[in-house]
Amino acid sequence: MSIWIKHELCSGCGACVKVCPYAAVEIIDTKACINERCTECGVCLTSCKEKAILTDVTEKTVPDFSDRKGVWVFAEQRDGILNRVTFELLGIGQLLAKELNQELSAIVLGSKIDKLIDPLAEFGAENIYIAIHPSLNDYRTIAYTSVISKLVREYKPNILLIGATHTGRDLAPRLSRRLGVGLTADCTELSIDPEHGDLLQTRPAFGGNLMATIINRYSRPQMATVRPGVMQQIKGKSPNGPRKIIKSVSLSEKEIMTRILEVVKEERQKVNLNEAKVIITGGRGVGSLEGMKKLEALADLLGGEVGGTRVAVEEGWVTVERQIGQTGQTVRPDLYFACGISGAIQHRAGILGSKYIIAINKDPMAPIFQVADWGIVGDIHEVVPLLTEKLQQR
Repeated sequence: MSIWIKHELCSGCGACVKVCPYAAVEIIDTKACINERCTECGVCLTSCKEKAILTDVTEKTVPDFSDRKGVWVFAEQRDGILNRVTFELLGIGQLLAKELNQELSAIVLGSKIDKLIDPLAEFGAENIYIAIHPSLNDYRTIAYTSVISKLVREYKPNILLIGATHTGRDLAPRLSRRLGVGLTADCTELSIDPEHGDLLQTRPAFGGNLMATIINRYSRPQMATVRPGVMQQIKGKSPNGPRKIIKSVSLSEKEIMTRILEVVKEERQKVNLNEAKVIITGGRGVGSLEGMKKLEALADLLGGEVGGTRVAVEEGWVTVERQIGQTGQTVRPDLYFACGISGAIQHRAGILGSKYIIAINKDPMAPIFQVADWGIVGDIHEVVPLLTEKLQQR
């Protein structure tokens, strides 16, 4: 697709300039011109009353994908331990597979992975594709891409889901390029289009200011990475047990091109926020490091963890690994306190899986109250210490 302007028809009215979301149209010498920012989205086409904006776009024919069956989940593991996001992907995978009336499969790579089979089956994997090779012991981009792409070409899955972890964010785009298919990154919601049966992939866009739903109608598999913590883990063992498909692997170190010389493990927080049952998060309204200490006192009494918004991290009130929201972590605690947080969509995207949300804010019109189960209108510097005091008296 390409877009151009027929200058002899252009009146220079500027209507196309106003509607372009990328500032890709500008007026030069009284005529509209398209610059390098153009993404060919086509918004400008209907804005021109003079019909001066032209395109060679033609309606694509959707290929026949009737031979593409199954929902696949990449089972990410390290040192023989499955990443938590794998079970979350199997959870949403069960729902997608059921709606499509297709099978759910997991694909696991490594050198010693026998003990991973039962957990994958317990969370719904009907088929488990297994690739065992010493070169697959540790994740390396080229090795994993080579093996998975061959399996995808051989078995032709309809959907391929990968966790949006450090590994997944490296692997998924390389696989997408190798297979020649589209990829939607960092999804927070997945569902099936009831009309066409396509995968509806929802993710934050424009810096988290809106949620975009993306459909890939012209290639398979439909690939998406999914943010950890947004999907529920669902157990659903197949009554007949999983079918294990063991694939022989041929890899050479020369082909892989990289070697792992050393693995250095960073010290992490005591409790992963994804596993916390109670989280108390502070935003701009906390005001200072002293204000954050008030939240820590409440968290200690409730056996919870403290988190922060992007502002709290930038101000140095909490460390970056405790950031919650679109650019931080997505969490699903039983109880979530939003303290001094306005509730911008970037933050709400990270907490909507919480069982109960309690919002404390002195602004009664704060957007956070729209998603809260309970709201307290008041100054957190008065409300939080009062809650702490009452709990201490119990």
